[in-house]
Amino acid sequence: MSLLSIGCSTTTTGNNDTPDAGNPDGAGGSDGATGEGDPTRLIGAFQVRSSPAAPAEGGAEAPGTTAVLGKIYDGTTPSQIIWELAAEEGSCRLLTPRVPFCNQPCGGSAVCVEDDTCQAYPAAHSAGDVTVLGLNLESGEASFVMKPTANNYQPPAGVKLGYPPADEGQTVRLEASGDYFSAFTVESKGVSPLGLLSDTIHLAPDQDVQLAWAPPGQAGISEIHVKLDISHHGGTKGMIECSAEDTGSLDLPASLVTQLLDLGVAGFPTIIVTRRAVGSTTIPQGRVDLVISSQIERSVVIAGLTSCNDSSQCPEGQTCQPDLTCQ
Repeated sequence: MSLLSIGCSTTTTGNNDTPDAGNPDGAGGSDGATGEGDPTRLIGAFQVRSSPAAPAEGGAEAPGTTAVLGKIYDGTTPSQIIWELAAEEGSCRLLTPRVPFCNQPCGGSAVCVEDDTCQAYPAAHSAGDVTVLGLNLESGEASFVMKPTANNYQPPAGVKLGYPPADEGQTVRLEASGDYFSAFTVESKGVSPLGLLSDTIHLAPDQDVQLAWAPPGQAGISEIHVKLDISHHGGTKGMIECSAEDTGSLDLPASLVTQLLDLGVAGFPTIIVTRRAVGSTTIPQGRVDLVISSQIERSVVIAGLTSCNDSSQCPEGQTCQPDLTCQ
């Protein structure tokens, strides 16, 4: 998976446009452009991604986790799947996949991105040392420096990130010294840890999926992104994506849920809910995002569906299928 797709939407609707990692003027973002480039052309992203505490074995609670990583490419990252808009209602969309076909195989590191159209994968390069300011560190220090290791950015050994990684509304700032890519700065805002108010999420035809979470302490910093995929272990047949204001509740429309169920299900369906703030800057090659997020992934309950890894987990007389369902 490309770094550009981590914690960001990678949907397109009938084309192969750049993945949408958040509008440069979106929630929590400030466009600190440092060069004349195309702000719609996403070439890189830095992620500060956290997951709230979750129940662990024995009833104990596992601590919340934080990860920081980044990568910048010399072009946009192609996708082998085109997600097309099948239906839309409110802030949610039902998307179905289409796989392009190329009569002549794409050679080298290229991939078929549209019928008889190949696109090469971009190469990652260095932007020099990246100083990170505004994250909570266990040491209490105010900053740390990430060096490009094989053109990947991660905190150096010995740097222990706190949880949450940044206080709500706190400015997080990255300063790249410049190398193959010119020097730049990009800022975003810390978000409060996401907490869903329901442990069990049920899907049924003709019924809304009602999501609720503790609202943020500060309005206008973050947005909520939802991805509902109930067939990914059987070859994804469709998904619902929503981008909405972070108000504390969101209903996934019954009409979209019914259509998604009709497309088919596979084992271990999940829903991913992400609270995020996105800041952007533009360099000559395109846009670089800084995404601060808190993400929860939950299992989804569907009547009549039993998920499995092997047949011992299935009711008597049923066996575990390749799509991880008991039949």
